[in-house]
Amino acid sequence: MAGMSLETMIYAAGLVLTLGALAGLGWVGAAELRVRSLRRARLAGVSAGGSRGPVVEKAGGGISGQVLSTVRRLGQQSAVRDPVKVSVLRSRLMQAGFYAREAPVIFLGVKAIALACATVGVVLTLPAMISQKGGNMVALGVAVALSLGALYGPDFVLKTRRTNREREYSDGFPDLLDLLVASVEAGLSLDAAVTRVTEELARRYPNLTIHLRFLVLELRAGRARRDAWSAFADRLGIDDARALATMLRQAEEMGTSLGETLSVFSTDMRAKRMLRAEEKALGLSAKLTVPLILFIFPAILGALMLPAAARLVRVFGEGGSAG
Repeated sequence: MAGMSLETMIYAAGLVLTLGALAGLGWVGAAELRVRSLRRARLAGVSAGGSRGPVVEKAGGGISGQVLSTVRRLGQQSAVRDPVKVSVLRSRLMQAGFYAREAPVIFLGVKAIALACATVGVVLTLPAMISQKGGNMVALGVAVALSLGALYGPDFVLKTRRTNREREYSDGFPDLLDLLVASVEAGLSLDAAVTRVTEELARRYPNLTIHLRFLVLELRAGRARRDAWSAFADRLGIDDARALATMLRQAEEMGTSLGETLSVFSTDMRAKRMLRAEEKALGLSAKLTVPLILFIFPAILGALMLPAAARLVRVFGEGGSAG
């Protein structure tokens, strides 16, 4: 009965995965047909207008160009359906270090290709799942792993990369403020101070330096200072950068001294960094409790008790032989 129940569960799981695979293929095919119909409508409208010549879609050279073109097409299907999602995704990709204009489209295309590959993999594992009596748990595990990897793998990679960069931004922000305070107090303007600080931090914090260079270029292009610093804070995605952008905007509106404001803010940032270090140090004892109980305490107990146990065994052994 237990074997029949397990076999029934595996067959049901295989049927569900098969239906999901077929639904995914149908969804991809319908989306492709929709995008092609939209493209044909646009080309027909351009040709009817007569203002331009026929539009020819350029294809990339070689296999890599064709693969990239396919990824773009699949990503454009998702982008056409939800433009708001694309803007949010663009912000996340910039925080993770992907600055290309087509990065959201390529990311969505990679997710679509991952789903398609997982669908093919699940379909290929179905014969292995139903070939043995009682099912094949290895094949079922492979199918589940492929499905989970396709659904959550790209987002997990993006989140991990974004977390690592945010850690670097948080570590380098107090140094950025210290150098800004020193440059402003030395007589440089804020824009010139940012340029100088960008050169100084290029070796130690390369990812933070990239965002600082974007900020410098925006300021040189004539963008308003408050807007440039707000965009800089949005690209970093950390609370300290948002607080700095708000502070600079308020200082500019109220006409307060920029050097004193930056000095106070830098002192506060150093205090926050010290508090974070103390918090990590205080939490170290709690994190070491489980390794101490599982590994170190048994070793110490064995080192203390084994000599006494060996002596007791020897004494009782000698007493038994004498008796």
